[in-house]
Amino acid sequence: MTGSRTSADRLARLLNLVPYLLARPGIELAEAATDLGVSERQLREDLELLWVCGLPGYGPGDLIDMAFDGDRVTITYDAGIDRPLRLTPDEALALVVALRMLVETPGIANRDAIERALAKIEDAAGDLADAPVEVRMAGDDERVEALHGAVQRGRALRITYYTAARDETTERTVDPIRVLMVGGRAYLEAWCRRAEAVRLFRADRIDARTELDEPAVAPPPQAQRHDLSAGVFRPSPDLPLVTLRVGRGGRWITEYYPCEQVEPGDGDQWLVSLRVTDLDWARRFVLGLGPEVTVVSPVDLVEQVRDSAAAALDAYAVPAPAVVGH
Repeated sequence: MTGSRTSADRLARLLNLVPYLLARPGIELAEAATDLGVSERQLREDLELLWVCGLPGYGPGDLIDMAFDGDRVTITYDAGIDRPLRLTPDEALALVVALRMLVETPGIANRDAIERALAKIEDAAGDLADAPVEVRMAGDDERVEALHGAVQRGRALRITYYTAARDETTERTVDPIRVLMVGGRAYLEAWCRRAEAVRLFRADRIDARTELDEPAVAPPPQAQRHDLSAGVFRPSPDLPLVTLRVGRGGRWITEYYPCEQVEPGDGDQWLVSLRVTDLDWARRFVLGLGPEVTVVSPVDLVEQVRDSAAAALDAYAVPAPAVVGH
């Protein structure tokens, strides 16, 4: 398999897969894969996932079930997926609240479509939609509004920013250009006087900010704004390429991070190749994944992970100092 796979893509496939198979009992897997535009291996993996999908309770009689006859498959129980969706009062209220949050999120795209969907659900929910429920975004509202204000007033900012890739905090003076929402997160796009380039700053990593009395400086004509149509991180050939051996419990990284290549390995393991901003970030990333991931290459990363793990084990081996009571 090549390329990255998103959770949204897989969800769409699974939702289409059940009615497709219901209408074609006993279809050959190869034929189904061709019709659905996926590989036979991908189809088998989707079918494995369907086996653990179904209704709350998730016991016998709740989950989607299938019967295999050689290379043919038949859905024997669809867990009600072929019936019209009927929301419980709690589900309807949760959906209304979620859509209201989206509408109020600064910089959200397709606001008109969200408002239309919200109006339809509120109409169907009736009096329930007027329930006294208030939801606030955790801690970022004020910060995002302040960044919007700096953009609108055309004022420079002095910020304290944490860069996760290098695990460091820096002081910068920036000239705001715009505030963006990407993947549910707010970003400030600004001309960074320190880097002398346009940079993206994640709002929740701006630890402190001061709006200066001086006006924001317009970026030079050659400065390029970010194209975020494919997300914030844009892998390029000049970035380090990392190859990992990933167990079943770590496969989620192939849906969350852009991967250049995903290949089957021994047993349930996959070989996953992806570009990273730098090897120090990759070292902390791999260590956080624990035993589900092993570094295959590059050699420098193998050594860094091994040394960090050894240092951590050595720290555990040192006995804690005795505490003397008073």
